[in-house]
Amino acid sequence: MATETTALDHAENKGGDWGGGTSPMKASYGKLMMWYFLLSDAFTFAGFLITYGTLRVSVPTWPVPDFVFQSVPFLSGHYPLIFVTIMTFVLIVSSVTMVRAVQEGHRENQKGVVYWMALTIIGGACFLGCQAFEWNTLINKEHMGLTVNPFGTHTESGTYLEGDGHGIKAGDTFAAGDPYLVHMDHKTHEFNFLSYKNEAGEKGQQTLGPKAFGALFFFITGFHGFHVFSGVIFLLIIMMNVITGLYIKRKNGYEMVEKIGLYWHFVDLVWVFVFLVFYLL
Repeated sequence: MATETTALDHAENKGGDWGGGTSPMKASYGKLMMWYFLLSDAFTFAGFLITYGTLRVSVPTWPVPDFVFQSVPFLSGHYPLIFVTIMTFVLIVSSVTMVRAVQEGHRENQKGVVYWMALTIIGGACFLGCQAFEWNTLINKEHMGLTVNPFGTHTESGTYLEGDGHGIKAGDTFAAGDPYLVHMDHKTHEFNFLSYKNEAGEKGQQTLGPKAFGALFFFITGFHGFHVFSGVIFLLIIMMNVITGLYIKRKNGYEMVEKIGLYWHFVDLVWVFVFLVFYLL
């Protein structure tokens, strides 16, 4: 009786999703492997961002994003978070063009796939160019590095005893929580530290901000930038394969385009969290 029941169970399961010859969850092996990779990568980014967030809320002198990220190409003055907002918009638009490329692939429209993938590549390249500008500004203009961070925040209220030639004059007051920037002398390559007097009449001196800020910023945004750069390279390779007609005979809705699309959407989604943690927190 038990043997008959077992045989019956096998007969009922034959032809199901896990019975062999079909794709589990209606996804190909390649798509499943891409999802596994993206899941493991998500844990990696989550660890980095949780580390940053923990330090951010536990260090009282942590830099204020509005004060750090306020440069815009070809414009003088201070425009807090404007440039990084443009970067984010460019990357989100590239995700939309990637969706259109996948849609055209499902329709087996070769020209449509090439057109929308080309726009996605342009969007990714523009994002990388924007990130290069931001890094160049922070490194060469503000002198921030992996071990040096000129940005900080006051932990007490007081009055400056001297000026630094960058808009701060002797007698200017500041409150606890106000941001500051320690400037470096371009001739001597030494940092100029401002002296001040707190409300209790005690003298003090500004110091460099927490080193972890620069190290984490360059590491995490660089790690994400590497993902974007890799994505642009993969997009170029796959687009060339589409142009040469490599995927036409497969008649699978340009599945390779869909798989690289999953990767590109993941990169865009990760940037949303990087933007939230670094630039808004």
